[in-house]
Amino acid sequence: MLIPARTDTKRFHEYIYGKAEVRFIKGRLKFGGCENSAPFPSMIVVFGKEPIERRTRPMGGINLYDYQLDAIDRMKNGCILCGGVGSGKSRTSLAYYYQQQGGDLFSKGHAPMKHPKDLYIITTARKRDTLEWEGELAPFLLSTHPEANYYKNKVVVDSWNNIAKYTDVKDSFFIFDEQRVIGYGAWTKAFLKIAKVNNWILLSATPGDTWQDYIPVFIANGFYRNKTQFVDEHVNWDRFAKFPKIDSYRNTGRLIRLRDRILVTMDFERKTVAHHESIPVSYDISRYKDIMRKRWNPWEDRPIETAAELCMSLRRVVNSDESRAVAVLEILEDHPKAIIFYSHNYELDILRSLGYPEGTEIAEWNGHKHQEIPTGDKWVYLVQYTAGCEGWNCITTDTIIFYSQQYSYKVATQAAGRIDRLTTPYTDLWYYHIKSYSGIDLAIAKALNAKKNFNEGKFVGWSTKPMEVKKISPQKDERRIAELIARRRRQLLVHSIIYYKMNDNIIPDATWSKWGQELEELQAKYPEIAAKQPYAKEFEGFDHSTGMSLPLNDPWAVNKARQLLQQKENGNFDSFNAA
Repeated sequence: MLIPARTDTKRFHEYIYGKAEVRFIKGRLKFGGCENSAPFPSMIVVFGKEPIERRTRPMGGINLYDYQLDAIDRMKNGCILCGGVGSGKSRTSLAYYYQQQGGDLFSKGHAPMKHPKDLYIITTARKRDTLEWEGELAPFLLSTHPEANYYKNKVVVDSWNNIAKYTDVKDSFFIFDEQRVIGYGAWTKAFLKIAKVNNWILLSATPGDTWQDYIPVFIANGFYRNKTQFVDEHVNWDRFAKFPKIDSYRNTGRLIRLRDRILVTMDFERKTVAHHESIPVSYDISRYKDIMRKRWNPWEDRPIETAAELCMSLRRVVNSDESRAVAVLEILEDHPKAIIFYSHNYELDILRSLGYPEGTEIAEWNGHKHQEIPTGDKWVYLVQYTAGCEGWNCITTDTIIFYSQQYSYKVATQAAGRIDRLTTPYTDLWYYHIKSYSGIDLAIAKALNAKKNFNEGKFVGWSTKPMEVKKISPQKDERRIAELIARRRRQLLVHSIIYYKMNDNIIPDATWSKWGQELEELQAKYPEIAAKQPYAKEFEGFDHSTGMSLPLNDPWAVNKARQLLQQKENGNFDSFNAA
């Protein structure tokens, strides 16, 4: 199609850019017997052909997309490579390393690097264990095994849990995958030591929600001496809050300029089309209302004490309804290969016991089992949100079923990205969200649709009268509060080590979340008491969403974790008083 080259119009960006191949014509065309040329430039648009920017180009024996090459041109030491889930950040980062070490991306064959620096890749435990990075390293003739490595340099792939092992490494190149340097915990401190004496880049799909998230990267790039300088120059504190709370930021113009200096965005359009479908199901209305009215936990036969426990009880009523299981089986009739995300162990028990079609293979990834994705014609892969929302991918199915909803928008987005990869053979991807019309399901869906996290406290305030929880006076019972804060910190730390470091789980996920919510509320309500208890710095800013940022190599906690696992083997483990 020959048309005027109007690249500044809305029509061009909606119907042509990224959806067709575009060739611009040099000069102005002259039509027929006209004396003058056309008053506008022209272009040829070819529909039905994959756009050039999405086509792979063999560069030095390595296939790269145009948007990846563009990102490599803009990358530099200390940058954050930002691309959506499945955009090929791993391949792009290695191509940048290859080019920086003397490799030629534009040669016809493989152009060897010249004395490449040692390469360290810090990623998630799952990506390390599933050897995902090994596949990305292969086209560059790199390997973590010296006998398979074309070069004499050292290549290491390890998890964030072990980042402290590499603080003494110098004059090497680090790729930090799945950005974890937020806050000021053990991982961030190790990262800052490494960044001082090595070349490095960060990979992230979500680089930061607030300016606080950028502090470690700003310090590593030399923009600020430390966190104190950043706070002094940019933070306005809330004068009326009972604990340190940021009210606003000043001089944000400088912050925007600094962020733009280090943020390299991969601008690409996906070839996949995501179809999100809500599957309505029923729930036990009378039991739901009974819990709302009486505030009684029917499974443990005791009063409900916190907003988190109330929400968890309501969700258990909703998510246990038989109609959800029926919905899953109906979806599998049309999609025999599917990943199913769930939240709690009782949901896993339901999913395990479903009457799947004959010949369906079942595999799991959670705190109890780490099984591989099945390879047959009929299978379901049961994945717990917290354990498996990131760090792996699957291109052998086009279907994800969300058996229950997730509180975190970030986790929900990452979970959906497990099948939306550059290498997927599918164009249409199907996401089935099983929901009821209960108040809590509607509230969670509303928060996620607004790209926000669901807040249990606000939901309780909206839907019910304030919960009557006995208030504790810090003056009268400070010792009791201090002991509870210290105990919850120990419990959360020890069980995070068991889960993330030892690949085991001896308490329900719901219990960990309940303890985390309780600790978060206590630290916010009694900051002075919390500051005096053990692990105060390590739990600073703790929001109970994950335990990965806690000091998972703490000697006491690691030893305690081993003791609990031994008690579990001997049958003497008490989950209520664990740690």
